[in-house]
Amino acid sequence: MSGAVSGVASRVAVVVGNPKPQSRTLVAATYVATELSGHAPDLVVDLAELGAGLLDWKDAQVAELVAAVGAADLVVFASPTYKGTYTGLLKLFLDRFATDGVRGVAVPLMLGAGPGHALAPELTLRPVLTEIGGTVATRGLYVVDSAHDDPSAYAPWLELSRPVVTALLASRTGASA
Repeated sequence: MSGAVSGVASRVAVVVGNPKPQSRTLVAATYVATELSGHAPDLVVDLAELGAGLLDWKDAQVAELVAAVGAADLVVFASPTYKGTYTGLLKLFLDRFATDGVRGVAVPLMLGAGPGHALAPELTLRPVLTEIGGTVATRGLYVVDSAHDDPSAYAPWLELSRPVVTALLASRTGASA
């Protein structure tokens, strides 16, 4: 994990909008977060495990997760591609954030069956992440499902994105890159 931020550790979160718990999307998002930050995520929100709480705007657990995700220095928001966009499950969670609700670096990550929807992270997920305050400093990442556990599927994107994210994290935490 080259290029990790040294000094003060960044707070890293992963939010996964796959309706299947413990999904390939979760594996991919955790990998990306770890590669970008140099350490395992501090918080992993697998939305499939929240159940009906996502539909209850007064649910305390969901409110706490929204606050924790919003305060993270780096958040990987991940979803499988459904009908060319992210899942309704992720939409339910993202709707909880105010326009300044995400204060850190946000990474849009989507997985899909083939390259036909490779622009989905840029066209559908990136705009909402910027709308809720996230700093989306790199292009979104799209990975074909069958390569979700292959580091070479991430390598070109990581090579371009890691320096940018590392610099932003260093500036947020006061650490040296």
